[in-house]
Amino acid sequence: MMDIQEIREYLPHRYPFLLVDRVTELTLKESIVACKNVSINEPFFNGHFPQLPVMPGVLIVEAMAQAAGILGFKTLDKKPADGSVYLFAGADKIRFRRQVVPGDQLILKVNYVSDRRGIWKFDCTAHVEGNLAASATILCADRQV
Repeated sequence: MMDIQEIREYLPHRYPFLLVDRVTELTLKESIVACKNVSINEPFFNGHFPQLPVMPGVLIVEAMAQAAGILGFKTLDKKPADGSVYLFAGADKIRFRRQVVPGDQLILKVNYVSDRRGIWKFDCTAHVEGNLAASATILCADRQV
């Protein structure tokens, strides 16, 4: 549904911090399914950990937040080029269930919960091969820059 070129229109992130490779499903103001292909070439694997490469949990949460940002931007019909930014405002109920390692494809599933005064709330999960790797409730703030 969205390739990397279109994703780059809706997220201001760039290498090495762009953590969404493709969007496979999107229903405005409802849900999104996206993926992150995890490669041994990721720069964080040099130090986390050289003998046992594991994707840092905070980056899994960031990937879920980026998918939520795409859902928010698409729902509002805004882009960063329009002077809008979707800021990570918070996360609750973060849980990690499985390690994410090179060769995994992280499937990011985000469901819209609510929005009030420019703060959007999403329920997010990250899966690998159908198994839950992480979950969180994420808050994003829609702001003009």
